[in-house]
This record gives sequence, structure tokens and C-alpha cells, in this order.
Amino acid sequence: MSDVPSTSHQPDLNSGVRDSNTRSSMGPQQVGDSGRGDASLGQAQAASGSRSPHTLLPQEHKERAERRSLVRYLQCRSVGAPGRFRLQGVEHQLHSRAVSMLPELLTERRLGLGTVDKVFASQWLDASQVVCGTKCSTLFVLNVKTGHIMPIPLMQDRRVRRAHALPPSGICAIELNPSETLLATGGENSSSLAVYQLPELDPLCLGDRRSHRDAITSIAWIGDNVAVSGSWDGTLAVWEVDPDRMSSSHAGRSEQRLPVYAHISPRALEVFPAGSHYPGHTRVRALVFNRKRQELGALSLSGCFQLWKAQGTLTRLKFHRLPFDEASTCMTYCDDFSLYAVGFQSHISLLDLRQGNPSIGMQPMCYLQCGIDVRSMSAHQHIITMGTGHGRLFFFDIRTRRFLEERSVNSPDAFPEPSGRKLRLTCTKGWINQDDLWANGFRGNEDPPYAVYTHCYNWPEMKLFVGGGPLPLELRGNYAGIWT
Repeated sequence: MSDVPSTSHQPDLNSGVRDSNTRSSMGPQQVGDSGRGDASLGQAQAASGSRSPHTLLPQEHKERAERRSLVRYLQCRSVGAPGRFRLQGVEHQLHSRAVSMLPELLTERRLGLGTVDKVFASQWLDASQVVCGTKCSTLFVLNVKTGHIMPIPLMQDRRVRRAHALPPSGICAIELNPSETLLATGGENSSSLAVYQLPELDPLCLGDRRSHRDAITSIAWIGDNVAVSGSWDGTLAVWEVDPDRMSSSHAGRSEQRLPVYAHISPRALEVFPAGSHYPGHTRVRALVFNRKRQELGALSLSGCFQLWKAQGTLTRLKFHRLPFDEASTCMTYCDDFSLYAVGFQSHISLLDLRQGNPSIGMQPMCYLQCGIDVRSMSAHQHIITMGTGHGRLFFFDIRTRRFLEERSVNSPDAFPEPSGRKLRLTCTKGWINQDDLWANGFRGNEDPPYAVYTHCYNWPEMKLFVGGGPLPLELRGNYAGIWT
């Protein structure tokens, strides 16, 4: 295995921010020769009573300080002056602080899901509803306030699957398009792409023609009407979805009162490049889209990374084999830092594709041998949330390159201080099929580990939905919880 760079030689992620803040707080810098000409100019200005345009009088200093004052902002807002005073730069700082403080304030409320098997995918639809997909190929909307579950019928292929076809692998991906008018997920056949219209969740189309031969594992929208799906068969399919055309040509219901939807084929079908003899080297594990740069990152099971230019179609840019001899589990994109975060069973890696020479491969700029068995990841601002194979959630701060820590109070008069222990949220046990426990050798008080296979935030209301189930695949069970 290739050597992993030590953190002592890693670039400082905060350098750009710190330099910018330093420059903005300092006066204008002299460029070039600082000779007597500048001194003479300053003396002339002083003699004439004029001042430099960058020199602030005491009153101007006071006004600028007031514009940055939270107290002054609240006072002005309370007397009805919302437009006159603005909290310059403080809104972002407050939200950033809230993102860091939220995890230690969250408390769990477990939600019952009946006897479905393992929640693999989830997305918020609105402030109270989450759509979930499971290993047993069940798609439903869960109301986190009332606990009500509304099943969503799965779309069926036009042609009946052959007897030797692979068994269903479940609903592994759910994604909303940027305008939140379409939802893409898997169909009854795990290798077909199903698209529903929001908010009614009416079936729109099913991609079951000339596409994947194995289960869809990940979906990314690269446009409001263009989606890309990745599959275990090592292919990426580009789908064009036109709601107006499809709705008009397939409106209504059949004679059996079943919904009618279009059956479509992909615009293009790309093959993940083979870069290793490792088993599963082309099996697509995860897709993430960088909207700013219009780039799609694809990760294979064996840790191969392919970057594509995604502007309606896919064009290959870079291919790298990550220097780790273990299977990858998940990936997310950190938009504020232009970093790809890749999860493995024993560590995570942060990748900056803007650095290094693509011809000599890519070394991770940050490597964490954390041993927490990462199963799901998400990023918001500077915090990466990680769900693990042991029913816990951990939180990593990109700026400091440290996990958030628990806080403890040493004395009644002291403020809480970091304790040195990783901050973690531990999920309670969900439902599990007792017959499976006995059949697979679990006895007495021995509990199997529960995995957090999916989680998603509702940031406006500071809520976190967590879903999963028993880690051993042969055990049927589920977990769902809302953390507020």
C-alpha cells in the first residue's frame, strides 16, 4: 500500500480565509519601493489639512463598529429599522457557530417503521416529511411529527424480468432535482431509474430500456432535467427527463386504474474505467456533483475515483486510484472548501483535485485513521457528519481537521471546555427480527451492531433524520430516528 502523507505536511485550509481577514482588517499595503516620495506626500497632505481616503476619523470608526455590533443590530431592528442597519458578516458567523454547536444539543426521538428491512436512503420533502427507501425495496413517506407512513407504489418494468435475473437489491438512492420538482430513485427492478413528480409523487417515467444490468447505487442531478445514475455493473447512465412532454403523452390511468408513465432509455451510457485488478474495481459506489465547476465525481467500490465534466453529457477529466487496500463506503462534496470526502471502513480521506499533478496520481491531503467504520457522510459548511456501522454519528471540523469534542464542566462557575473525547450521538436499538438472531448464532444479551446507512439534515429547522438497521446483512431489522 502506498505511503500516506502525514498531516504535518498538509496545507492549511484556513490560510485563505485568514489572509483575507488580515488584509481586510489592515490598512492598504505599499507595493514597490517605499522611499521618500511617500513620506513627502504624507507631509504635504498633513500640511494642506487633507487626509488619505483610507484614513478613518473617530466617528467613522464608531459607525463601522456599530454596523458589526449584534447588540446595535437588534436594537435597530426592534424599533423598526430593518433596512438601515445591516449585520455585516455576522449572519454567516452566527450560522457557522450554530452548525458547530448543533450536534451536542440534539436529542433523539425514535420512530417506528414496522417490519421493513434496513433504511438505505432518505431525503427531506418538507419540514415534516422524509421519503425513505429500504433494502426490502419499500419506498414510503414518513411524517416525523405524527409517525404516519404513506407507501409509494414502485414502478414496474415494461418487460417481465427473466428467471435468472438478479434479485432486488433495494432502494439505495433517492435524490431531488435542484428545483425540488422531481424525485429520482429506484424502481421495483433495482436496476431501473424511477422519476416521480413533486409534491404529489405522481409517477412520471421509468428508465428500464437499454440501461443498467445491476442495481443502481447512486444518483446525481447535473441539471434540473438531467440525472446521472451509477450502478454495480460499472456503468453511468445519463437520463433526460422532460416533465411537460411526458405528462402530456402519458396522462391518465389504464383500464385497471393503474398509473401510466413513460418508459425511457438513457441519453448516454458511460463505462467506469478499469484501473485495477481488485475485485469490484468498476462497481460504482457513489456519485456527487460539484455545481460550481459543473463536475461529477464517481467513486468505485475499490477506491477508484473518476472525475467527469458534466454539462448535459459526461466527458472524462481525471482518473485516480486511491492508495488504500480496502473497500470504499461513501462520498460527499464539501462545497465551501472544494473538497471530496471519501469514507472507508477504517478511515476517511479529503481530496483536493485542484492540487497536484494528475499524471502522477492523487494523494489525499488529509487522512484520518479513525476506526469508526464510516457508512454515510454529508457535508454542510465546515462540518462533515459521519454515520457509522456501530450506530453512532461523529462530526469532523474541516477547518481544524479535528473531530468535534464533548464538553465538560470542571466547576460550577466554569464554562464547558473540550474534554478530549470525540463528540458522538448514539442511536438506540431499533426493531429486529428475533428469528434471525437465533438462526445466525446471536444468543442471550448479545446485540448485533446497528449501522447508520443514511442521514439527512433539515437545516432551516435544525433537524436531523437518521435511518439504518442491523449491520449483518442476514439480519432483518430497521432503525429510524429524528434528532432535534
